[in-house]
Amino acid sequence: MEISQQSTDQAILAWARDDHGKPQIALDPESLYRYGHLIRLTEQLVLDQFSRGLVSGTTHTCIGQELTAMSVVRALNHPDDAVLSNHRNHGHFLTYSGDFVGLVAEIMGREAGACGGWGGSQHLVHRHFHSNGVQGGMLGIGAGLALARKLHNSDGIVAAIIGDGTLGQGLVYEAMNLASVWNAPLLVVVENNGIAQTTVSSHTVGGDIEARGAAFGLPTWRLADDDPEFLAKVDGVVNTVRGRRGPGFLVIDTRRMGPHSKGDDLRDPEELEQIRNRDPLAALGRFLPADVRNAIESNNRQFVEAVRQAADASPEACLRETPAHIFEQPAQPEPMSVPEIPAGSNVRQAINSTLRHLLDSDKRVLVIGEDLHDPYGGAFKVTQGLSTDFPGRVISTPISEAGITGAAIGLALDGYLPIVEIMFADFLTLCMDQLLNHAVKFPGMFPDVSVPLVIRTPCGGRRGYGPTHSQSPEHLFTAVPGLTVAYPSHRHDVSGLLANAVQRWHYPVLFLEHKLLYGEKLDPADYTALDSADDVATELFPTLRRGADDPDVTLVAYGGMLPIAEAVVRRLETEEELAVEIVAPALLSPLPRDSMIGHLLERQTVVVVEESHHDFGVSAEIAAALLESGFSGQLLRIGTPPVPIASARSLERSIIPDEQSIIDQILDLF
Repeated sequence: MEISQQSTDQAILAWARDDHGKPQIALDPESLYRYGHLIRLTEQLVLDQFSRGLVSGTTHTCIGQELTAMSVVRALNHPDDAVLSNHRNHGHFLTYSGDFVGLVAEIMGREAGACGGWGGSQHLVHRHFHSNGVQGGMLGIGAGLALARKLHNSDGIVAAIIGDGTLGQGLVYEAMNLASVWNAPLLVVVENNGIAQTTVSSHTVGGDIEARGAAFGLPTWRLADDDPEFLAKVDGVVNTVRGRRGPGFLVIDTRRMGPHSKGDDLRDPEELEQIRNRDPLAALGRFLPADVRNAIESNNRQFVEAVRQAADASPEACLRETPAHIFEQPAQPEPMSVPEIPAGSNVRQAINSTLRHLLDSDKRVLVIGEDLHDPYGGAFKVTQGLSTDFPGRVISTPISEAGITGAAIGLALDGYLPIVEIMFADFLTLCMDQLLNHAVKFPGMFPDVSVPLVIRTPCGGRRGYGPTHSQSPEHLFTAVPGLTVAYPSHRHDVSGLLANAVQRWHYPVLFLEHKLLYGEKLDPADYTALDSADDVATELFPTLRRGADDPDVTLVAYGGMLPIAEAVVRRLETEEELAVEIVAPALLSPLPRDSMIGHLLERQTVVVVEESHHDFGVSAEIAAALLESGFSGQLLRIGTPPVPIASARSLERSIIPDEQSIIDQILDLF
């Protein structure tokens, strides 16, 4: 159901829209009051719908903060301007999109919702507008979006809006530091309402808020939304940031009149009365002649009632079929230039050559990580020589794993093809929020939004690096819905797999590289690829096999465990006269069910060997998939026990499965 044209004209007569539909709200009091009052009525409608049992979940209103919510977003007037918002996002969204029915229907879970019911109150998208309910989580993405605008020489800026309660989040400062180092046009906006959920800011925010921006060299402003010149001053701030084409930090003092969400407001009644008396929107209304104000309010009420009717009339959002995953198979291969890897190259050289080729052949490719610059070239020398030949596109960053990952998400959203190097896979846990709550959510929730992000990282032990530099954390990341996890070996076409991940797979990819394989010569030996069948992405990341066609035992091994598995096979064949097969997947998630699991179902004895902690891990998922498919043979899982990996090589050898321990456990089966 569409809102009637008469109601639309009555409510929106005072502003036009730009070419992308963004409302153009003038600075005169009548225009500002009209839109601010409309935001307030819309949020009151949402609360009323909740009281009627028509809204589930949570919702956070900006009642009392409408002018703050409008201020920065209203001032953005460039087609490339972007807004990253938080849980209290309705005013930002309406000022950016003008989609009132879309907002209300989305919160109600209706088909007419701005995101079809996927996002609800906190997770909204409209063009360059994105919001997320994880506090501070969007700031790293904002740094990446701002860098993207700098790289393509746009005058657009990025406004990332947080509350003062978010100032305890470390990612906020990682992002501000990145924006400062990159001199990228990120405007961090702190809506300072003096309270987090129920805790006053004086108990949670130490020091001076403004000093946080100044500490990173950001021009800093502090304004109050009850200042009669407030919105004009915000215009000036936005224009300054745009003119400087660098970062800024804006603190807006405001007060919310309602509770944190839908629950009771626990503040002192006297304090709440003071906040109501301060109400900047009401003060703005009192500035207008009574007849003008009354006409605005009457028209707005008619408009919002029409919004209610349209949202009520929209059917509940539904799925015709529950999706099995978020992925779509890649299109038919486009002509893709593949690097020529010199004969005899090892894995490190192959990856370096591939990165060089990708940088040379596609200007969208960026390589980002810590200490990647020459002459160092990364902790394992994988990027050596690249920063010299591709200045500005091989970017050495601060130690900010979460911020780097977030920035790469922002770059990917803008159309770049970022390749992130995390120095050690152990540090991936610092990236987890950005992967679990952001990277995979964009393509999983919003149509036509892709995040072609690749994160490369060395992992694994056997070098005596100790408990926090020797882990194989793939068992943690294969559990992230929508994250593609690839872990090739020296028997795979590592160059082709990496090129596929960057150029043909438009979803976030974790690309694991075992430290001990960097020096191994690339050699396919006599491995052949299993038929990819209907599995997602196995064409890009194939599973290999070699050995007996009717084996006594099949070993499943991947990554750095494959050379050890091959040594085990040689001894089993010669010393025990067993017929042995090896299956070596490159793709761990999504699990190749049709191809690999279908192949293993025909075997009598399957042994899965992994270097990661195998409790709740990859081998557990393979075992579960086999059991669910009717496997009737023997199955053994071999992996690292759930203890820290010791630094002493003698202790490390006892913890991580080695050739002899694997053989002993296999022979126990017979």
